[in-house]
Amino acid sequence: MGVPRSLRAAAHHPGVIDFLAASRLTTLRSAMSAFLRDYLLVVLFAGAAIAFAGGTLTLGRLIRPTRPTAQKYLVYESGVDPVPGAWSQSQIRYYLFALLFVMFDVEAVFIFPWAVNVEAMAVFGLLEMLLFIFILALGLVYAWRKQVLRWV
Repeated sequence: MGVPRSLRAAAHHPGVIDFLAASRLTTLRSAMSAFLRDYLLVVLFAGAAIAFAGGTLTLGRLIRPTRPTAQKYLVYESGVDPVPGAWSQSQIRYYLFALLFVMFDVEAVFIFPWAVNVEAMAVFGLLEMLLFIFILALGLVYAWRKQVLRWV
């Protein structure tokens, strides 16, 4: 096994071996420089983005007026001034409604990449997506039967 036939034939000529080693090294260097050149562009764009964000925030801090008052530091919720000691419970229905929204929002996040690559996945991808939508439909039917979707 060991040494390839081309190197064994060239073993009597040290210049040929040096040339082959140098050509492999040149190929490795050019591949490495192309790799680094590609990532240098990413690093430059990331540095520009960080510099832009930092510069904008710094400029805003330098030119904005600062006039702190007690009124500005009051807690403000939903357009209503807070009343001390006014603690109330919320119905669980609102949390379930929000959870259902998140569930179907995440469904859209999974369906979009599938729709982009639907041709590449063929029948298997279609069956997997149908199973996914069926499971979500079961969740919707369950919520409907439990009357979670009623807002009254």
